[in-house]
Amino acid sequence: MMDMGIQSEELLQFYDIIEKGSIYSVYQPIVSMQDGLVMGYEALIRGPKDSNFHSPLTMFQFAEQHGELYKLEQLAREKAIQGSILEHPQQLLFINISSHVLYDPGFVPGKTLEILQKHGLRPSNVVFEITERTSIEDFSLAQKILAHYRKQGYRIAIDDAGAGYSSMQAIAELQPDFIKIDRSLIQDIHINKVKEYILETFVTFAQKMNISLIAEGIEHVDELTKLARLGVHYAQGFLLGRPQPDAATIQDSLKMLIWQQRKVQGGHMTWAIGDLKTPVKVFDKKVPISEVADYFKKNQESVGAVIVSEEVPVGLMMRDRLFQQLAGQYAFSLFWNRTVDSVMDDSPLIVDEFISVEQVSQMATSRSIHHLYDLVIITSSGKMAGIASIRSILESITNVRMESARVANPLTGLPGNLQINRELNKRIHENKPFHVVYADLDYFKWFNDRFGFQKGDQLIQYTADIMQQAISVCGNPLDFVGHVGGDDFIAISSTDEPELLCQEMIRRFEMGVKMFYEDEDWEYVWDRSGNKVKSEGVTLSLSLVVCSCESPISLEHISQTAAVLKKKAKAYPGSIYYFQNIG
Repeated sequence: MMDMGIQSEELLQFYDIIEKGSIYSVYQPIVSMQDGLVMGYEALIRGPKDSNFHSPLTMFQFAEQHGELYKLEQLAREKAIQGSILEHPQQLLFINISSHVLYDPGFVPGKTLEILQKHGLRPSNVVFEITERTSIEDFSLAQKILAHYRKQGYRIAIDDAGAGYSSMQAIAELQPDFIKIDRSLIQDIHINKVKEYILETFVTFAQKMNISLIAEGIEHVDELTKLARLGVHYAQGFLLGRPQPDAATIQDSLKMLIWQQRKVQGGHMTWAIGDLKTPVKVFDKKVPISEVADYFKKNQESVGAVIVSEEVPVGLMMRDRLFQQLAGQYAFSLFWNRTVDSVMDDSPLIVDEFISVEQVSQMATSRSIHHLYDLVIITSSGKMAGIASIRSILESITNVRMESARVANPLTGLPGNLQINRELNKRIHENKPFHVVYADLDYFKWFNDRFGFQKGDQLIQYTADIMQQAISVCGNPLDFVGHVGGDDFIAISSTDEPELLCQEMIRRFEMGVKMFYEDEDWEYVWDRSGNKVKSEGVTLSLSLVVCSCESPISLEHISQTAAVLKKKAKAYPGSIYYFQNIG
């Protein structure tokens, strides 16, 4: 047992820390996996450096044991906001709160809001990160409390996802805006296939629920590379930046790596939102409302204007909303000489130019009905670049889908021969190294005859899926997957490791093909000529043409080389790839 005198001394020391407010915040950057820029910071509390309570774990455990967790967390929130290093209004501040504190009567929105306003921040800048120190006991009450906060603009994150059952239940019950993936799932993910598959499931789930994923504890470049390829939205860890009192600077090499490894959008046609940007009138946040109103009166076709501070967008002023505010009996005289930042929408939808149009569409249409048709602000490296209207976004999606449907393979939805030839010609004209993988199923006719056309179609769709999955994991942004026809596919990639890509395709194919056999056994199959061949079933033959582009190449050259390689691969029993360098 601990000596009572020591325990009493520690308690006095703890209360002295609370009374003097002698804790402080450090901030760890959270980085976007779209562009490598800092999207926000997690505030992490530290005790006095010469104290037994310097470690946050020791300090919070002590507070919980002595019933003083609320007091400590309240002080921690205040310190996190006071020392905030947010560099522009779109960055977020992640503040840790224990689930037990949610039920404390003193945990009221007004106190946090008061501190935020004092330091020039808004609820839309804050994400409450519910930590796993204690599990949530009453989910219905927690839902009501958090709904109250959400209405004011705060967002919610669930910490330590994947570390235990309680965090998974919290995700299901609370439907957070962010899910933070625990370090235990991130460590060595580049060499652990089980972790990779678990995270793939998280990514798919997050896409369906419009939730953003943050991978925690990234310490190695290989981990970052894998996470970017899998489509995780944000990253955090010592590799990107250690907790510190000042704003972080992300290494250019890591930004470039993120940009190069971003998850490809399958083989379908996609546009970035930057392709749709159009110019818009911009006002400084300190111009008088009268100036903005005069502009709208003189420019009847203008539906909105962007409000900026030093080229960074900080708000949106929609025409109709401004005139509604000026329409009251005394509103004109009240508002006319105020600055526009007092009436603007300070939480508009602001997106980076490289985000896909489909993703922006989901974000825009999930806004409240009052803001559904507001302009979407587009930035380039954090600076104002232009806007897109909801109409232009929806029209572009419709056009892309119509074009894709017109030329895509009807079974797999992958681009057909017209788009394949366009892509190959584009790569040849770019004169940069690329690789072409032709994929062909062996003994597919035998499989179709034995198991029926429906099973055959399912196997074709499965092959299309594994091709796209392998490209997502081992390929680069803007890589391409197409369906030549029948059981023939093509992938066009600029990866530095084309053989690894082929190995991943074969691994994924072999892992799942047996599920199509319905537990049947055989010793022989029949090839397309009707010859009896000893085989365990359908296999995958890959022809890898490595185009160095050091000398001129043509479509015919690529096609002829692939045909020779295909003949070699088909002569070998089992799934295999052969490769050759050209150009």
